[in-house]
Amino acid sequence: MGETTGFMQWVRVTPKRRPVDERLQDWKECYLPFPEDALQQQAGRCMDCGIPFCNNGCPLGNLIPDWNDLVYRDHWRDAIDRLHATNNFPEFTGRLCPAPCESACVVGINGDPVSIKQVEVTIIDRAWDEGWVQPQVPSVRTGKRVAVIGSGPAGLAAAQQLTRAGHDVVVLERADRIGGLLRYGIPEFKMEKRYLDRRLEQMEAEGTEFRTNAVVGGNVDIEVLLASYDAIVMACGATQWRDLPVPGRELQGIYQAMEYLPPATKVQLGDMAHSPIDVQGKHVVIIGGGDTGADCLGTAHRQGAASVTQLEIMPRPPEERGANNPWPQFAMVYKVTTAHEEGGDRLYSVNTERFLDDGNGRVRALLIHEVTMVDGRFQKVEGTDRELPADFVFLAMGFVGPEKGSWLEQLGVGYDERGNVARDGRYMTNVPGVFVAGDMGRGQSLIVWAIAEGRACAAGVDAYLMGETDLPSPIPPTARPLQ
Repeated sequence: MGETTGFMQWVRVTPKRRPVDERLQDWKECYLPFPEDALQQQAGRCMDCGIPFCNNGCPLGNLIPDWNDLVYRDHWRDAIDRLHATNNFPEFTGRLCPAPCESACVVGINGDPVSIKQVEVTIIDRAWDEGWVQPQVPSVRTGKRVAVIGSGPAGLAAAQQLTRAGHDVVVLERADRIGGLLRYGIPEFKMEKRYLDRRLEQMEAEGTEFRTNAVVGGNVDIEVLLASYDAIVMACGATQWRDLPVPGRELQGIYQAMEYLPPATKVQLGDMAHSPIDVQGKHVVIIGGGDTGADCLGTAHRQGAASVTQLEIMPRPPEERGANNPWPQFAMVYKVTTAHEEGGDRLYSVNTERFLDDGNGRVRALLIHEVTMVDGRFQKVEGTDRELPADFVFLAMGFVGPEKGSWLEQLGVGYDERGNVARDGRYMTNVPGVFVAGDMGRGQSLIVWAIAEGRACAAGVDAYLMGETDLPSPIPPTARPLQ
């Protein structure tokens, strides 16, 4: 694949980032253009490894060696065909996925892996520029009607697959714009929304119908949906956020991440003049060290926060793989995202004991202490108590499953031991004709898993409606993410 000795000839290179002082003045993406000849060299590092573990590391089963080789040989049109064969939205994964494929790359056993993610996003961006991405309108209509509830990556993937199979698909979204977390959970500096909008235009041209402000259990009755559609796909995500029930939680100035990020995005979309949660000149603390915490960090930087501190209860990850995290597992190592590069402090192995009142019902500080792990449990390190000043606190501690609202109870779906909506081998719930895909059935996971689940669920729906299916099903519903 690629150049036989490319992985020995060339070192791993990725795009340079725009200067911090420049990118903090806008909300545009952080990376500079990557020269085509350099990108082809990176694709040429893909070795003839015999067993491409990257395929298995990718939940979508992306044909990575194939399109690496095609890019290296300047066959870009064939490369996008290979990429789209397994991934509906490579412009999303190429920007947002943490790339478990790279952790599984054979070159990465004792060196730096192939820059798979950069090759992927370059293929799809060129395909759009060249006009190769066109609507795929089905030649035959089945007459079957499918409602997809939720317009995140799982719902969009299921909807596109089912539309292309000839079904009449309607996507229902409770927000005012389509996209789910892609729209309001991902800041503009990580993925500009123009990439989402152009894909939605393609889907509309293919025949998918989108309805916003459609609140199931509110202005949309679930019983009416059951009576009106031949199948329903629930792809509402794991949107029940994890809270921090410690003394002082009720104080003003403490918000969940998903209360903070959406209005900031609405400002960039032109839907709001100012965010109601603006941290300019304020001291910010973010509790949670994951991607959502980093999104809050980058947003706070762009709003002009005076200081930002990110807290994580877990120890600082190692610089390199540990013995208990061998290849080809996802590499749990210390990472510096673009947001971390822009500033702020990160504190590890700390716990928040309580929030402190300024005397007027607003948070003024956190009382924190260090922790250590003893027999699998966090234990306080005595004598480490201290106050951490804060004008705003954002909770970014992950999600615990789907919101179990009245319409789910009315529908009567079952749940698994983790509180997610249970499903069978076809992604169907205990309610005939009602399917579930993405985080709602899997639990909080990665965008690449959401797309894979959407595709697999679509195959289950198509088989249910037609008795058989030609749609690919990349993963079984019992599979679990690598991390």
